[in-house]
Amino acid sequence: MDQKVSLIELESVVNTHQKPFVVIDKNYYIIAANQAYEKVYGYPNKAAIGLKCYQASYGRERPCAQDGERCPHDQVIATGEASVCTQFHYDINSRRHQVKLSVYPLRAADGELYLGECIEEISSPEDRRRGGERMVGEAPAFLACLKQLEIAASSEAPVLLMGETGTGKELAAEFIHSHSRRANHPFQIVDSSLLTENLFEMEMFGHVSGAFSASVGEKQGLFEVAEGGSVFLDEIGDLPMAQQSKLLRVLESGQYRRVGGKKTSIADVRIICATNRSLWESVKDGGFREDLYYRIACLNIRIPPLRDRIDDVPTLACNLIEGINRSMRSSFHLHPDVYDELKRYTYRGNVRELRNVLFIAATHCRDREINAELIRTVFSSLPQTQRSASTVGDEGVQTARPAPASQAQEPSSLKDVEASHIRSLLERFDGNRKKVADFLGTIHHAYTYT
Repeated sequence: MDQKVSLIELESVVNTHQKPFVVIDKNYYIIAANQAYEKVYGYPNKAAIGLKCYQASYGRERPCAQDGERCPHDQVIATGEASVCTQFHYDINSRRHQVKLSVYPLRAADGELYLGECIEEISSPEDRRRGGERMVGEAPAFLACLKQLEIAASSEAPVLLMGETGTGKELAAEFIHSHSRRANHPFQIVDSSLLTENLFEMEMFGHVSGAFSASVGEKQGLFEVAEGGSVFLDEIGDLPMAQQSKLLRVLESGQYRRVGGKKTSIADVRIICATNRSLWESVKDGGFREDLYYRIACLNIRIPPLRDRIDDVPTLACNLIEGINRSMRSSFHLHPDVYDELKRYTYRGNVRELRNVLFIAATHCRDREINAELIRTVFSSLPQTQRSASTVGDEGVQTARPAPASQAQEPSSLKDVEASHIRSLLERFDGNRKKVADFLGTIHHAYTYT
C-alpha cells in the first residue's frame, strides 16, 4: 500500500478528535493536524504540516531531548507504548501554553509507526499569574494529582488541599478556579493564620461606616469582592475556634452581614481550603470543628511533596529559572550537568526550596550559566542543610535516602536559607543595605509556593 493511502487513514483519526491533535512520523515531521490544533496554535490551512514537531511547538532547531528534556516522541517510537506528560508549547505568535500531552502509537496500514498526540490545555497565554508560576511535572504522582484537580474544577463542591509547606497548594487552588465555570470571576486568597477574631469578620464580611471607632466609610469583604468566584482559605487549620464558628455559619446558610450592618447578603462563592497538617488529627484533638471539617472537605486532594516526584526536578527547575529571569530581568540558563546535581538534594521545603536554591545560584552567577559546580557551592553554603543520595526503592520509585547519622545535620529552615542569602548579598554589595534592599525589591514578584 502506498504512503498516500496511509496518510489518508491517519488523517481520518485526527479529525475524530475535538481537542488539538497531530500525527507525527518517526523523523519528527507533523503529517496531519486537526482544525482544533490550527485554531489554538495559529497554523491555518495545514501550515503546520511538514514542520518538525519541535519547530512548530518550540521554535527550536533540534529535538527536545538534546536540550536535556524528556521527549515523548522518542519514548513512544522506542517502546511502542503510550506516554503522558506535561510540557510548554508555543503557538505561531510565540505565546506559551502549558499542556498535557497524551501520546499514542499509531500503526498505519503499510506498517509504518506514527505518533498520535492529543494536546489538552492546562494554562493558556491568558492565564497569567505574578511571576508566571505554573504547575509543571510529569511524574506519576503529579499527573495523578493533576487529574484530581481537573475533576475538582468540574465540580462546585468545597475542596480541601493537603500538603507540606512549599508544595504549591496555592497554585493548585488557582488551577481549580481557572478551570472551573467561575474562571471569569475573582479569585481571592486569605491567609487564615493572620486573621484575629475582629479582623476575620472585617476581612471576610466587610463593615459599614461607623461600625467601630476610627472606621471611615464602608468596606467590602472578600465574600463580596469574590462574588461569583472563589475564595482560597490558606492554612485553614490555623483558624481559631471562634472564627471557625463564623465561617461554618456562612457555609451552611450562604448568608452574611457586614460588621455593624443589618442587611443580609447571599454569598455566591466557592470555598477552597488548604492545610499543611493533618486536619482530621486536629478534629480528634479538639482543635478543629468536626462539622466544619465535613463542610470544607467534600473533595480531599493531596499535593505530593517534591521527594515523591524527584524526577520532576529538571522540569520544575527550567520553569522556575524562567520566572527568576522575568523577575530579575535577566537571562540565566541551566547547564545540562545541573539536573543530576539538583536531584541529589532533599528538599524539605519542597518546590519553594528548589526555587530558593536556584535564585541564590542566579545571584552568584557571573556568566549567566548555572552549572553543577555552582549548585554544589550553593548547597554547601546553606546552613544546617542535609544532603541525600537518590536511591531506587522496591517499586522502582526514586526516593531520597537520608545521609548517615554521623553526617546528618538538622534540616535548614526557610529563615536560615533567607538569612544566609542576605548575608551573601551584603558581602556582594560591600555592606550597603540600601543596595541589598533595592536588589531584593526586584524579585518581590518571584514565585510563591504554599
